[in-house]
Amino acid sequence: MTEPPAQKQAAKMWSGRFREPLNEQFESWQRSFPFDWRLLPEELEASRAHALALEAAGILTADERSRIVAGLDRLFDDHVGGFELMREYGAGAEDIHHFVELRLTEAIGDLALKLHTGRSRNEQIATDLRLYIRFGMRRILRKLTAWAKALVAKAVGAGDAVMPSYTHLQRAEPVLVAHWLLAYVEMLLRDASRLEDCIARLNYCPLGSGAVAGATLALDRSIAARELKFTGPTANSMDATSDRDFVLEYLNALTLLALHASRFAEEITLFATAEFGFVDLPEEFSTGSSAMPQKKNPDLTELVRAKVGRIHGAAESVTLLLKGLPLAYNKDMQETQEPVFAASGEAREMLRVLAPFTQALRFRTDRMRAACETGFLNAMAAATYLVHKGVPFRKAHEKIGNAVRYSLDKSCELGDLSLEELRQFGPEFDTDFFAAITLEATLDCHDVIGGTARARVHAALAETQQRVDALAAKYAPAGRETEAAHARA
Repeated sequence: MTEPPAQKQAAKMWSGRFREPLNEQFESWQRSFPFDWRLLPEELEASRAHALALEAAGILTADERSRIVAGLDRLFDDHVGGFELMREYGAGAEDIHHFVELRLTEAIGDLALKLHTGRSRNEQIATDLRLYIRFGMRRILRKLTAWAKALVAKAVGAGDAVMPSYTHLQRAEPVLVAHWLLAYVEMLLRDASRLEDCIARLNYCPLGSGAVAGATLALDRSIAARELKFTGPTANSMDATSDRDFVLEYLNALTLLALHASRFAEEITLFATAEFGFVDLPEEFSTGSSAMPQKKNPDLTELVRAKVGRIHGAAESVTLLLKGLPLAYNKDMQETQEPVFAASGEAREMLRVLAPFTQALRFRTDRMRAACETGFLNAMAAATYLVHKGVPFRKAHEKIGNAVRYSLDKSCELGDLSLEELRQFGPEFDTDFFAAITLEATLDCHDVIGGTARARVHAALAETQQRVDALAAKYAPAGRETEAAHARA
């Protein structure tokens, strides 16, 4: 590896028209390299593809293209694993595009300057960001899937364990613990579909769009698009260089993912309290109090709850950045990059800990079952019993409501009432009533698709496991898309 260049003013990619040097404070303030160095793999990949298009257009010979690609590969090898060194080398670089041009010129001489023929930084950053987000979403989908698999495994392990469900944070009806866990898997699968939709919409290649009006050379834009695995070239050069819809869509998808994680975290936090006692927090994911020796605090779930604020803040920031921008590229768009990097990192790290945390959770199923057996959670099943006896539901609701009121006055449950007591609320009650309101019968009367009847949940669990496994297989790392190749992210 060559020594870092002497600290001096590096030639700008735009300096020909200017006579005066930049104000030092302004130059330092406007540089994007201190954060867009993260785009090095994408910049190199896009540059390789552009070199192919230049060769096809007769601007580069096959030998020149080969030397340029070898130089780009050397840059990747030199810097992909050592970004502190990369920042040292980039002391004079204005942005990632400038950095690559400077370093490539050091490696292969003035031939490097041919690479910028027929392109603009406006289309380069639009391409790099699409590549970064496309790959970032695949990484997030892998981690999302790992958490979904942990939830499914926990649901399988729960068997027919029961817990109260809640509406208005009041006990409502008993459900299987597996049913509750699968509700979160459904949320994650929707999050996955949103990310996949975002990938589909962003997957068009801006290279060849020039600064605003299109390349001034007759480039075959399909070459770069194909090489970079885009669906095709973008359709309009002005839109291609100014479009950041995909950034905002990505950040909003991450916001919903974080929101779902926050809801899970809130329930676990509640269930871990002494008042609920449904969950034993794993010690390896908890901390204690510096003052109170007995405490075991749910720090992980509290932090997960907080992360949605940071991720949503990134989406709001980009929304306000884009509001009212005229076509096409504006320097304001430089400010969309840091929210992407920050939100991507937060989402990845949050998902990284949620999977092992979920695996380590221990449910106190005895407490959960006891909570299902008091508080009239079988009242809906009782009303359904009367419906089967021909009573209109509104009347059945009233009769059971009166029976509940009577039981409250007696400090007992519906199942503790005698048949004679029940018949004061209606002649429809018979001895089969008591079998109809057991915990198991209460679960199984919800025998519809999506219901918590035991057979329905068992079937849903098998089907959900297949969906999650298919998603995991789809986003398994392959080729250049490896964690090691993008350790800088």
